[in-house]
Amino acid sequence: MTPSTQSSALDAAQLHCRSLERALVRLRRDGLHRIADWGLRLAAVLPAGGRLLAAGNGGSAAQAQHLTAELVGRYHRERPAFSAISLHAETSSVTAIGNDYGFDHVYARQVTAHGRPGDVLMLLSTSGRSTNLITAAAAGRAGGLRVWALTGPGPNPLAEAADEALCIDADATATVQEAHLVAVHLLCEGFDTALAGSAGSAGQRAVGSHRRAS
Repeated sequence: MTPSTQSSALDAAQLHCRSLERALVRLRRDGLHRIADWGLRLAAVLPAGGRLLAAGNGGSAAQAQHLTAELVGRYHRERPAFSAISLHAETSSVTAIGNDYGFDHVYARQVTAHGRPGDVLMLLSTSGRSTNLITAAAAGRAGGLRVWALTGPGPNPLAEAADEALCIDADATATVQEAHLVAVHLLCEGFDTALAGSAGSAGQRAVGSHRRAS
């Protein structure tokens, strides 16, 4: 590698990091309240027997699967497992639906099959223009699911099709995906924190009831 090539690579890395830093500043300023609210609401849905369905394409599919893995497994704290399914990982369903009905329906048909009123559908897209996700959002809302979208810059069709959206203001696809990963972790953080708070409140109520009975 020549010195000029090394310098160019370093400049590109610096530019990438600055872009991510700006996106995270905007996420912190504009998006934390929404993510915290989502974590709180998810902590009411999943312990009551509800389910999270998640979907994306390409890198966003990996982000969706990351989210569901954190919920079925654990994030930081030890806690029960909760129902969360990444729809793209259902490979036989995806290929069968794609073959029989077309790629635009690979998620919508699964949402109709697995989703129940009150469940949460999380859709991730850097462009916000993926037809299969927009179709899934419509199926989710028709089925009574709460549809949340993580997208790139808004406005975009997916954000408009969802009940609520968090749009990352960044120019590069890679920057949007990296900010989405932070948002996924913040959602898990909020979920675990709300869950722990609910458990603590329940324990305090039980102690109070015991004292009154005594």
